[in-house]
Amino acid sequence: MAAKIKTLIGENLVKKGVVDNETLIKALEVQNREPISARRKVGDILIDEFGVDRHRIYKEIAKIYGFKEIVLDGYQLEKEQTEFMKSIIEKIDRKDREYIIKKRMLPFKISDKKKDVLIVLAADPTDKHIPDVVIHFGFNKYEIAYARMECIDDLIGKIAPLKNEFLQILEEMTGEVETPSEEEEGIDEDALDAEIHQSKLTSLVEASLIEAVRQKASDVHIIPQEGNKVDFNFRVDGRLKVWHTQEKTKPEAMSAVFKDRTKNVDRFERESAQDGFIQRKVDDYIIRYRVSILPMVGAEFERKLESIVVRVLDDRKVITDLEKLGLQKKAKEDFVKAVSKPQGIVILTGPTGSGKSTTLIAALHYVIDPSLCVLTVEDPVEYLIRGARQLKIGPKMDFDQALRSILRHDPDIVMLGEMRDAKTADIAIKLANTGHLTFSTLHTNDAPSAISRLFKMGVEPFLIANAINIVVAQRLIRTLCPKCKKEIKNINKNIPIAIGFTEEEIDNTTFYELVGCDECNRGYKGRAAIHEALLFTKEIKKIIFDARENINEEAIRQQGLKHGMLTLRMSGRERIKQGITTCEEVAFATAED
Repeated sequence: MAAKIKTLIGENLVKKGVVDNETLIKALEVQNREPISARRKVGDILIDEFGVDRHRIYKEIAKIYGFKEIVLDGYQLEKEQTEFMKSIIEKIDRKDREYIIKKRMLPFKISDKKKDVLIVLAADPTDKHIPDVVIHFGFNKYEIAYARMECIDDLIGKIAPLKNEFLQILEEMTGEVETPSEEEEGIDEDALDAEIHQSKLTSLVEASLIEAVRQKASDVHIIPQEGNKVDFNFRVDGRLKVWHTQEKTKPEAMSAVFKDRTKNVDRFERESAQDGFIQRKVDDYIIRYRVSILPMVGAEFERKLESIVVRVLDDRKVITDLEKLGLQKKAKEDFVKAVSKPQGIVILTGPTGSGKSTTLIAALHYVIDPSLCVLTVEDPVEYLIRGARQLKIGPKMDFDQALRSILRHDPDIVMLGEMRDAKTADIAIKLANTGHLTFSTLHTNDAPSAISRLFKMGVEPFLIANAINIVVAQRLIRTLCPKCKKEIKNINKNIPIAIGFTEEEIDNTTFYELVGCDECNRGYKGRAAIHEALLFTKEIKKIIFDARENINEEAIRQQGLKHGMLTLRMSGRERIKQGITTCEEVAFATAED
């Protein structure tokens, strides 16, 4: 029977287009090679080894076994339900509670049909440990329902937030970290050692790493201030906010603590830029942190101060499903057409932090196949991409050497982290014109200007026209909190008109304003992308072919608009019409339009 169900699961996953038959066969082969005592489910192998979207797999598995799905996206917990869930969880002792949270199972509510039946949410409704978990909830009868893992994690954050042991240590300690007196010029390394070994500083560093993950921060900024003070700022939804200010502590000591915990950096080097990394297990998941250290000048000129930025690399945030990128209809059609070609370049443009790498990784997952050789050259490698060979850049193989070697490594698909100069652009063009599908990024404001940038790098117009499939400009905009957003009854029409709305569109659009609540960041919660997707049609190629001394960006833009392309601002207006963001946010993100 079990084998029959297993076959049924595989057949359904293939039938629904979640995986192809070849990938399923490979996953079953992996499963058969594993010892029986530690053998994983085929669904978990597809997720772990082949990068298949977890929700799509477990949604189908839940259907096969007859479990209903509870959709929690946008679900608002009422106060009564919150208290009900908390009352059950809080009665359970700490060790059992940690086990329940690790298994991603939560008491949800009493069944509407049967008043003695508890509905239990599970990220894996087929987990054999369910009876061991549910026994702690105090109900003899229960019904298991499937819910997306990320949504259960959000509920856990509200109902049973995990304690940060390092924050607890900080709270229990009294007094400030005092700075040893230092009269002589320079840095007294012994006094600094005495300071950094105080557990308060080490606890603060560890606490910041954990809280950054739990608060969904993309970066942590550690900034020295005057008067022996250090600010810790978190970047959440694209904006910095103060998380903690550490008083009466030398910034040099704070830097030293971070350096001691960071690999590939020298604690005693204070006058040059350094890059390193940290790895920690947070809530049973391995998180990597990329650390950037830069010397800076303060009011006290003789001090050797450093600014530290820690990028949080959480693989759970990586989007592997093209459907979840949020591309609008025409942009999505053109993007899928471009990445489905066997050769050519797909270019993402935009400033740092605009989500270019996220889009490229989703595109790679769309085309990755076990029969293809996929290579990536990134400096540094941020996220691991299953199914791709990610080249390691280091002292013995720099970026240029890796690029020169790619063509000899028999690739089908290549991702170049960035076309940073003429040499990189030349390699990308060669790859595209020799039968390879190539992905890369550029730092330009919009899609047409990417063509001008390549031209100015020295790439001939006919090569640009032949090599590029599509250029996509991208920005991230903050989205309104669905819980507290408030409809604007009488909007000042000058505001939407300033970003291109017509009178008719204003009359047919519901606009919202920020409110702010305990679940959001001053009225915003999360981010969405807006795109300008310029597909290379015959007409656009002709404009580029005919270019002599300059690329006519405006002519390219107008031709793209005729084909149905949305500019970034037009894409932003569509997000406003959907009720997910504000005019002010779109105006800020598309200021150059």
